[in-house]
Amino acid sequence: MARVQELWRYPVKSMAGERIAESEVTSRGVAGDRAWAVRDEVRGGIRGAKKLAGLMKIAAEYPGPPSSEGSSPATIRFEDGSAASTGDEDIHKRVSDALNHEVTLWPLVEIGDGSHYRRGAPDSADMEKELRAIFGREPEEPLPDIGKFPPELMENECPPGTYFDAFPLLVMTTTSLESMGAREPGSRFDVRRFRPNVLIDAAEASGPFPESAWEGRRARIGSATLRMGVVCPRCVMVTRGFDDLPKDPKIMRSLVRESEGNLGLYAEIEKPGRIAQGDEIEWLD
Repeated sequence: MARVQELWRYPVKSMAGERIAESEVTSRGVAGDRAWAVRDEVRGGIRGAKKLAGLMKIAAEYPGPPSSEGSSPATIRFEDGSAASTGDEDIHKRVSDALNHEVTLWPLVEIGDGSHYRRGAPDSADMEKELRAIFGREPEEPLPDIGKFPPELMENECPPGTYFDAFPLLVMTTTSLESMGAREPGSRFDVRRFRPNVLIDAAEASGPFPESAWEGRRARIGSATLRMGVVCPRCVMVTRGFDDLPKDPKIMRSLVRESEGNLGLYAEIEKPGRIAQGDEIEWLD
């Protein structure tokens, strides 16, 4: 029987997150997940570590249980060991200094005219070059099929009203991490690189990447019901160096070679509920 081995939330988009024992899960995902993000004040737009690699060297956590709506205050811990609150008057400067790039820190914003969520200026006018930089792909490697993602992502950094890349949950199995580690033993396929919300121990599953067979399926975990979506095409973030993990482009080379550049599975919440570490995965179809 597959079970939840780890549960994670990431208070600030692209910053290191925190492992938790249980959480309420709503249509917006794990309570407090990606409730904050930085906005690029140089090129515009909400930005993550695809563009601002230093975000992964900063960590965020909640001092208490966060609300499932809006953006609860969070604590930000910098690489030098210092800490700040999302509500501090100098928080924009402190994050900007840590990134060596001018940004502002934002809570979730009502959609309004949608301008807050629109993409900033690209680094390259060549769209293929831009996408290859984002997804960490070499010239001879295929780009992922982005047509399977919500159409609003063509002009927005994230689905308006959220700071998710595409969908509210990312599910991954220990089997997939172990499979990649065995295929590229010189690299560290650490869960922190891949930032799932739900890490599943699926020891009884067949195949090296069980998630690829789960697309479209429904599952009950705890008191919540999830609808599994599409596999997750990995981006350059998984190759970044942070904490004790070195920068490692071989991570992407091996993902492209072994799993078409994918690892993990996006999911949406069909029925809200609570999910906890140790919960069994009950398939409903």
